[in-house]
Amino acid sequence: MTKAMKMLWADEEGLTTVEYALLLALLVVAAIGVWSAFGSKIQSSVSSSSSAFDTATGTS
Repeated sequence: MTKAMKMLWADEEGLTTVEYALLLALLVVAAIGVWSAFGSKIQSSVSSSSSAFDTATGTS
C-alpha cells in the first residue's frame, strides 16, 4: 500500500493539467477585474466615437 502511495505521489503526469487550469482561472479573474474597472469607460469611448463617425458621415 505504501509503495503504491509513493508511486502516486511521485507521478507528475497530471500536474501540467492542474497548472493550466490554475492559469486559466487566473486569466478569467484578471479579465473580470479589467472588465469591471474599465468596462464603462470603454463603452463610453466607443459610443462617443460612433457618434462622431455618424456625424462626420452624415448617417444616423
